[in-house]
Amino acid sequence: MAAIPFAEVLFMKRRQFLKTGLAGAGAAALVSKLSLPLAWAQASSADSRIEVLANESLGIISPNIYGHFTENLSGVVYDGIWVGPNSKVPNVDGIRKELIDEMKKIKAPVVRFPGGCFADSYDWRDGVGPAEKRPRRTNFWNQGEAPEAPVSHRYDPNEFGTNEFAHFCKLIGSEPYLAANVRSLPAEEFYRWVEYCNSSAGSTTLADMRAAAGFKDPFNVRFWGVGNESWGCGGNFTAQEYAVEFRRFTTWVPRFQTRSTPEGREELSFIASGPNVEDWAWTRGFFEEMTRKGRFALRSVYGWALHHYAWNLSRGRTRDWIQGKADAVKFDPVDWYELLREGDRMEGLITGHWQVMSEEDPEHWVKLVVDEWGPWYKPGSEATPGDQLEQMPTLRDAVFSGMTLDIFNRHPEKIAMANCAQLINCLNSLYLAHEDRFVVTPVGHVFAMYAAHQGGQALRTIFSSPEVEYDRDGKSATFWGLKGSASLRDKELTLTVVNLHVSQERDTQVAVRGAKMKSAAATVLTHSDIHAHNTFSDKNAVTPKMASAEVKGDTLNFRIPAASVTKLAIQLM
Repeated sequence: MAAIPFAEVLFMKRRQFLKTGLAGAGAAALVSKLSLPLAWAQASSADSRIEVLANESLGIISPNIYGHFTENLSGVVYDGIWVGPNSKVPNVDGIRKELIDEMKKIKAPVVRFPGGCFADSYDWRDGVGPAEKRPRRTNFWNQGEAPEAPVSHRYDPNEFGTNEFAHFCKLIGSEPYLAANVRSLPAEEFYRWVEYCNSSAGSTTLADMRAAAGFKDPFNVRFWGVGNESWGCGGNFTAQEYAVEFRRFTTWVPRFQTRSTPEGREELSFIASGPNVEDWAWTRGFFEEMTRKGRFALRSVYGWALHHYAWNLSRGRTRDWIQGKADAVKFDPVDWYELLREGDRMEGLITGHWQVMSEEDPEHWVKLVVDEWGPWYKPGSEATPGDQLEQMPTLRDAVFSGMTLDIFNRHPEKIAMANCAQLINCLNSLYLAHEDRFVVTPVGHVFAMYAAHQGGQALRTIFSSPEVEYDRDGKSATFWGLKGSASLRDKELTLTVVNLHVSQERDTQVAVRGAKMKSAAATVLTHSDIHAHNTFSDKNAVTPKMASAEVKGDTLNFRIPAASVTKLAIQLM
C-alpha cells in the first residue's frame, strides 16, 4: 500500500474540522497548525478553501496530456472523421470540416491511430497508394456490427489510411501517434512503415510512393506504439514475451530525423504496451525482462502505456464485463458517484505503476502514457443507432473528464501523454456526427476549458471542503468534495475545479500563496439536470457560461455550483 502524501493528511484533517464544527480557540489553533489564514476560520460564509502555492512547482504540464484517440471502429473514422472528398458534407480533402475547426479551438496536441485492438490486425500497406486500388478487409470489430450497419463499418475500404491520417493531423495542428501491428505482422513491416512516413523526399522507393500520393515531404512521425494491449487482443503475450518482442521491433529501426527543436534533435519515441488497471505484475515483468541485459535497454522506451476504463457500476455485486456496466443517460445520484469513484482510481494507478517502474528504472527514464481512458457504458444511448460502442456523454462525463485531466495535471513529472477514448462517435467522445449533423459534447467543452493548462507550470494546490456523503445500498459512503489543478504561464494562473456533489454548491475562498491576485474571470460548465447532454437537435443544452469572479484583497470568493466544472483565469500582479 502506498504511503499517504503529507498534503492528503492535511486534507483529511481539514475535512474532519469542517465535519465536527470546531469553534473558538481550538479551531483557531487547528487552522494555525494547517498554515491556513485565520481569516478563513472567521469567514462563516465560506465552507471550502483552495490554496495555490505559487512557489511550489510540480513540473511542466505536457500539452500531450490533452491527446486523443481514433480507432477504425464503427462510426469513428467512416462518418465521424472521413466523409470523402465528394461528399455534400463540408470537408477538406474528405475530412469533416466542422471537426477540423473544433479541434483547432482546443489545441489538440496529438492523435493516436489506428487502434486500439484494430491496430494488431491492420496492415499499413493496405491504406496507401491510389485509393481506388486499395483492398477491402474485414474490420477487427466486424462481429460486433449489426447486419444493417454500413458496409464501411464491417469491411474496411481503406480510404482513410496513413496519408489521410497524417494530413488530418497537419490540418488540426497535431502530432500523429501511430500504433504498430505486433500480433500479426513482422518487425520488418514496422521498419518499412517508419521508412514510408519519415524518409526524406527522393531517398527511398517508399518515399517515392508517398510523393506519388501527393505527399513529397516526410510526415515526421515521432510517436510509435509498439503494439496495443499485448496482454490481450494484441497477442495474448506474457509480460516477458512481450518485452522480447518490444526489443526485437525497436532494435535498429531506421532513425530518420523527425525534426530539430531548440532543445536539440528529436528521436523516435517508442511507446510500450503497458498494463490494464492494477496489473502490477505486467509492469514488473516487462521492466525486469527489459533490463536483463542492463538498464540501458530502457533508454529505448519512451513511454509505458496505461489503460483505465470506468465501467463497473455494480457496487461490488459483480466483476462481469457485461453485467457490470450501466446506462450512460439513465442513472441515479449513486451511479453518478460510483462512476466518479471508478474514475478516481486513476490517481492510484499512476502512483502505483510509477513506484513499480522505479524498481528497475530509478531514474525514471520511462514516463507514463495513459493512451486509453474514459467511462464505458452498456449499449443503447448512441446518437446514431447501431454505431458500435458509441455512447451519449452527459454532464456526468464532463465532470469525470475534468477530474481526470486534473489528475494528469497534478502528476506532470510522471505523465508524458494521455489520449481520451475516443475522439468522435465512440466512448467518451468530444464530438458526435452523422452525415451532415455534428455536435460538441459536454466532454468537448471541458477540453476547450482546460486547454489553457497546456505547457503551463503545474503548482501544488491544497483543496479543503466538506466530503460528499451518500447511501450506498444501505451503507454510508463518502467521497472528496472539491479537487482540481493549477498551472502558471507568465502572470496568468489557470485554476480548474470539479464539484462532485449533485446538489450542494460550495462557497469557496481561493488564495494564492507567494503571489498577489489582480483580477479573475470564471467559466462554468453545469446544468440543473445531472443527466443533461447535447444532441443534434439541441446542441447547446450543456455549454460553458462566463461568471463574475471578484478579487478582494488576498482572496477570491466564488460560489462553485453543484455538479460542475469550473475554470478560474486569474491574473497575477
